[in-house]
Amino acid sequence: MNTDSIEFYAGLMSGTSLDGIDAALVSFEDTTIQLVENYYQPFSPQIRRNLQSVCFAKNAELARVGQLDTQLGILFAECALNLFQKAGIKPSAIKAIGSHGQTLYHDPYGNPPSTQSIGDPNRIAEITGVTTIADFRRRDLVLHGQGAPLVPAFHQAIFRNRKEDRAIVNIGGIANITKLPKDKTQKVIGFDTGPGNALIDYWSKLHLSTAYDENGEWAKSGRLNKALLELMLQDGYFFVPPPKSSGQEYFSADWLNNKLSKVSQSIPNQDIQTTLCHLSALTINNALRTYCGNIDLLLICGGGVHNAFLKDLIRDYADCEVQSTVVEGVDPDWVEAMAFAWLAKQTMEGRPGNLPEVTGAERPAILGGIYPGRNRKVNVT
Repeated sequence: MNTDSIEFYAGLMSGTSLDGIDAALVSFEDTTIQLVENYYQPFSPQIRRNLQSVCFAKNAELARVGQLDTQLGILFAECALNLFQKAGIKPSAIKAIGSHGQTLYHDPYGNPPSTQSIGDPNRIAEITGVTTIADFRRRDLVLHGQGAPLVPAFHQAIFRNRKEDRAIVNIGGIANITKLPKDKTQKVIGFDTGPGNALIDYWSKLHLSTAYDENGEWAKSGRLNKALLELMLQDGYFFVPPPKSSGQEYFSADWLNNKLSKVSQSIPNQDIQTTLCHLSALTINNALRTYCGNIDLLLICGGGVHNAFLKDLIRDYADCEVQSTVVEGVDPDWVEAMAFAWLAKQTMEGRPGNLPEVTGAERPAILGGIYPGRNRKVNVT
C-alpha cells in the first residue's frame, strides 16, 4: 500500500457495556475519511467483573481503580498493536492513537462537575511507541460544557449532506443524537436522549443470564405495559433542554427498580423488556421531534443496530426514513472508534474537537492530553 499521501490514525473505544475494546484504523487523505481496518478485543470475565465493581460507583476503592487503570492501559496497547498487525501497517506509520478510555463516572451536573476515565495513556504510548491522545472530556467541562457527547463533531465531518436534513442516532448504553442541517449556516445539534441499550441489557442479564437480548427476540415475545412506560417517560431528564448528557450513573438498575416499585400491578419480565425497548425508541424520536424539527433521514449506528426489535420500533415511531450508517459506507459498529481517531487528528493539528452548541462549552477547545510516543521528538525550552 502506498501510504505517502495518507495519514493514519487509530481510535480506541470501550463503552458502557464493558464487553471489550473496539479499535479502528482510519486513513485521512484530503477530505476523505476511510475505515482501513478494525479489531475487537473482548475483556476477560475477571476484568469485566472488576470493571463492574467500580464503574458508575460513587465509592469505588482507589487501589482497585489504580490497578485497573494500569491493566486497561496494557490491554488498550495490546489491542492497538493487534490492529496494526491485522492491517499490515507498522506502528511507526501511525500518526497518533486517540483513546476514549473506560469511563468510570461522568457527572456534568455535580458541584463541581467531574468526569473520570481509566486506561493509562502513558502505557499505551510506551508499549506501542505511538503518540497517544487521551482525556478528551475534561477540557470541555472546564469551559462549563457537558464533556459529552463528543462524537457529533465527527458525525458532522463524515455524514453531513447539503441535499437533506439528517440525524444520526448512536445507540450504546446511552443513546445520543446529532442533527446535521443541510444548510451549513445552521448549527449542529447533539445530546444524549436517555437510555439506549443499558437497561435492556441489564434486564436480559438479570433474567436470561445473557449479556444482551439477541435480536430483541425476548422483547418481541412480550407486550408493552403502558402504565410503566408512562411512568418512566415522566422522568425529569426527558424534559431538560439540550445541551445535556447522561450515563449509567443515572439510568441505572436503581433507576429502573425505583420505577417498577411505583407500579401497582405485577408485570411479566418479558413485558418489562418490551417496555424498555419502547422507552429507548420513543425517547429518541421524542427528542428528534422536540429539538431537531423535520428530518429527511435518520441514520443508526452503535450496538443497538443489532437489536432488530428496537430498530423496528424506532422506525415505527419515526417521521422519516430510517437506515443504518452502512448505506453511507460506514460500518455502524465502528463509528465511535473512528470518531476518536478523528479527535486525535484534531488535537495533533491544534484544532478544536468539541462543538460548543452541542456540549454547552463557552468556546471551541483543543481536547485531550498528548502523550508522546517513543519516536516523537519533544522540544523543551
